[in-house]
Amino acid sequence: MELVGVQGEDLPTVIIQCETPSKAQHFLRTEFALKEIMSSGGAEDDIPQGERKTVTDFCYLLDKSKQLFNGLRDLPQYGQKQWQSYFGRTFDVYTKLWKFQQQHRQVLDNRYGLKRWQIGEIASKIGQLYYHYYLRTSETSYLNEAFSFYSAIRQRSYYSQVNKEDRPELVVKKLRYYARFIVVCLLLNKMDVVKDLVKELSDEIEDYTHRFNTEDQVEWNLVLQEVAAFIEADPVMVLNDDNTIVITSNRLAETGAPLLEQGMIVGQLSLADALIIGNCNNQVKFSELTVDMFRMLQALEREPMNLASQMNKPGMQESADKPTRRENPHKYLLYKPTFSQLYTFLAASFKELPANSVLLIYLSATGVFPTGRSDSEGPYDFGGVLTNSNRDIINGDAIHKRNQSHKEMHCLHPGDLYPFTRKPLFIIVDSSNSVAYKNFTNLFGQPLVCLLSPTAYPKALQDQSQRGSLFTLFLNNPLMAFLFVSGLSSMRRGLWEKCQEYLRKINRDIAQLLTHSRSIDQAFLQFFGDEFLRLLLTRFIFCSATMRMHKIFRETRNYPESYPQLPRDETVENPHLQKHILELASILDVRNVFLESTIDDY
Repeated sequence: MELVGVQGEDLPTVIIQCETPSKAQHFLRTEFALKEIMSSGGAEDDIPQGERKTVTDFCYLLDKSKQLFNGLRDLPQYGQKQWQSYFGRTFDVYTKLWKFQQQHRQVLDNRYGLKRWQIGEIASKIGQLYYHYYLRTSETSYLNEAFSFYSAIRQRSYYSQVNKEDRPELVVKKLRYYARFIVVCLLLNKMDVVKDLVKELSDEIEDYTHRFNTEDQVEWNLVLQEVAAFIEADPVMVLNDDNTIVITSNRLAETGAPLLEQGMIVGQLSLADALIIGNCNNQVKFSELTVDMFRMLQALEREPMNLASQMNKPGMQESADKPTRRENPHKYLLYKPTFSQLYTFLAASFKELPANSVLLIYLSATGVFPTGRSDSEGPYDFGGVLTNSNRDIINGDAIHKRNQSHKEMHCLHPGDLYPFTRKPLFIIVDSSNSVAYKNFTNLFGQPLVCLLSPTAYPKALQDQSQRGSLFTLFLNNPLMAFLFVSGLSSMRRGLWEKCQEYLRKINRDIAQLLTHSRSIDQAFLQFFGDEFLRLLLTRFIFCSATMRMHKIFRETRNYPESYPQLPRDETVENPHLQKHILELASILDVRNVFLESTIDDY
């Protein structure tokens, strides 16, 4: 398991000794470097003392920066506080190094032989630092900073001369830079830049494999295939009048979540931590980020703000005049974690959860079904979801153990989450065995809600499972999901914006249905004070109501469920909400795929 993008290959291959190098050690290394540099161009004694010191200081900063950067891999990936001072020191050194090479470029060119790709490597490391800081903090503004440094590398052609040198390892650095830049652009929804980068990366890979007899050609071609599939994952295109594609963002905007009515009594809990777990068989992924994980990640973030005007340098205290606003919930991205890894991260989140805060667990994974009949029906007898495929062969969605007497080791059962219900817990399960989590028992009386996906979709609906789950798409982009189940694959921008406005009205009405209900479980209302959770709940009800009204969603397993159960007549089957869905269908001219009334069908 890795945090997305924080892989061994993302870090430098040069290993610096763990102990901090002394100034004397750096001086000796620099003296040796100076002798090497001057061996063909004259005596080293000809170098003026000031220029010698410039090279010495540069080598010291470069060595120190590499040591600190390599140390990032040794930081624990869980826990939110212990890494901050280390990141602060690393940013300080890289800031000094970057400014130093700018101020003394001519001396470093003449006396050190500084190459443009080396400057690009420093900028790339700074971009990675900002990206890793985003992963640690979930503050989307740091993505903009990473984008700025990666863009500068491309615009200034820092890596342009790499291909002229007969060193494949330098070309690999360039290819990895492209892969990292693509990840940042995907997270910022800069799809036009992504497409340009993919074309450039493709050309670079072709040149690389043509010039060098490499063993990693297949791996790099797989990178291209993955990002191409990732770009095309959305099932519906929004088009301008000139047929260019409109890039839509699904992060929380100021007008995103329905506002609470004055006097509305809801809980004061806030979403502080989220574990986003992905292990779907055959689902499109890029850089250990599946489509489902990517969509849920964005559903739990606000739109990026301009970092320069909003924040000081990472690792430092925020400015006193920074506008007060809710931060994004902290997130862990876990791709195919083992059970022990998952439990370690869960325990760390649980331990650090502030008072009056919520832990969210999102599971997008293959279902593990119970084998045989059990005498008892406890929280470990209904199966669960598979978080790590291990060595088992997966055929479709049904996982059955050959040895009936052993349960799947990496299956996360409902019972595994019982210890964490001591604090407010919000669970989303997108799986073919999501209904296993209906069998929860709230042992500690804390707010607990589980939103559960359908366990199967109608055969008449085109299979899109590789491009992400329909249920998660509803939670991320409900209008796109609505268009997809209605059989639409493209939409003009004007109509899209009209429907989005109408969907905001539907969300406001769903919020009123929930808060005015007399029979709803109070757990839902406890979570309703948080903007992110409020939006997820209203989208869940919209998803459920849409599927219950759709003509081809006719089996019980086609519908989302929840624990505790929602009062159907007041929420997912409310006539007022059904009327709204039919009106939205009329705007899109797809009313014929929905039932006029579903009340009599149950």
